[in-house]
Amino acid sequence: MSHAYDPALGGSAVTRDRTHALLGQVMGLVAVTVGFAALGAYLGRDLSGGAGLVVFIGAFACIFGLNRAAGTGREQLAVGLLFGLGLLLGLAVAPVIADYANSDPSALWQSAGATAAFVAACGAYGYATRRDLSSWARTLFWALLALIAFGIVAIFVSIPNSHIIYAVAGLGIFGAFTIFDFNRLRRASDAGAVPIAAGIFLDVFNIFLLLLNLFGGGRD
Repeated sequence: MSHAYDPALGGSAVTRDRTHALLGQVMGLVAVTVGFAALGAYLGRDLSGGAGLVVFIGAFACIFGLNRAAGTGREQLAVGLLFGLGLLLGLAVAPVIADYANSDPSALWQSAGATAAFVAACGAYGYATRRDLSSWARTLFWALLALIAFGIVAIFVSIPNSHIIYAVAGLGIFGAFTIFDFNRLRRASDAGAVPIAAGIFLDVFNIFLLLLNLFGGGRD
């Protein structure tokens, strides 16, 4: 029996191929950025707190810069700023990572393994669902602001088990961000690869720190 060509099915196959290629590109960028963060954590293990603040400011500048570069078609610059973001955030948290490596290395390995499993589960759901989750953006933004406000209050006010509350709430918020970002990836064009990779990297970075806070007993 002859098989008639269906243009709709052909177009669907092309779309799936393009989406899968974009997924591979984005996850490759995320993996390299994580590598740069690990390099930064190694190089900056003796940094002071003041230097860490400067590095954080540089990281925020990279975020704004890569979004601007991606929006104007300067992909190579955007990729460079993405890798710079990973390096700077690695430098920023390097003293904390070094402290855990010396005093409680098991917390690092537990956090890394749990991060991989958590991100894989949330990412798989976000990528697999056919729903458009763009309506989550505003709610997640305000939830993140509330989490930041709680963290600032907890510095100055004694709240029982505040580190557990902060970590669990943060995991819920960044888990939702991970679902949201992978859902964005399903619908994105090639021009969105670097900004989405930055979003997923930031999800991974924050989830790792939150889990480290839990596994490490909330040590400063």
